[in-house]
Amino acid sequence: MPVFNVSGSSRSAAASDADAASGFPSPSRDYFDGRIDLNRHLIRDVTSTYVVRVSGDSMSGAGISDGDELIVDRSLTPRDGSVVIAVLDGELTVRRLRLTGRGIVLAAENPGYRDVGVPDPAALTIWGVVTRCLHHV
Repeated sequence: MPVFNVSGSSRSAAASDADAASGFPSPSRDYFDGRIDLNRHLIRDVTSTYVVRVSGDSMSGAGISDGDELIVDRSLTPRDGSVVIAVLDGELTVRRLRLTGRGIVLAAENPGYRDVGVPDPAALTIWGVVTRCLHHV
């Protein structure tokens, strides 16, 4: 069963239909011995979705850390507040899109980084809206 398809690879993962309690687990729950399709759970539109790895910590306040992998959907319309993959002046970046009365701002989620104003909207390309952040625990 295909689960997660990135660059032609296909992997299978075990699944459980039980919720994972963070306190004392209930012994009355049955164990589900099936497979989980991560495409079905994590990706809305397979043909418009890609994965990108984060480099840097400018979005740490949004829970996005260096080395995380972001699931990005190109079919979604970016809105004010969306976390997006953007290209500005030839630089690829992940930022929160802010549409203000004074224009477009690509906002960082770390006080150590400045927000980036977009003086010419024609110079900005949005490559997609981030829908999920995958990181190791």
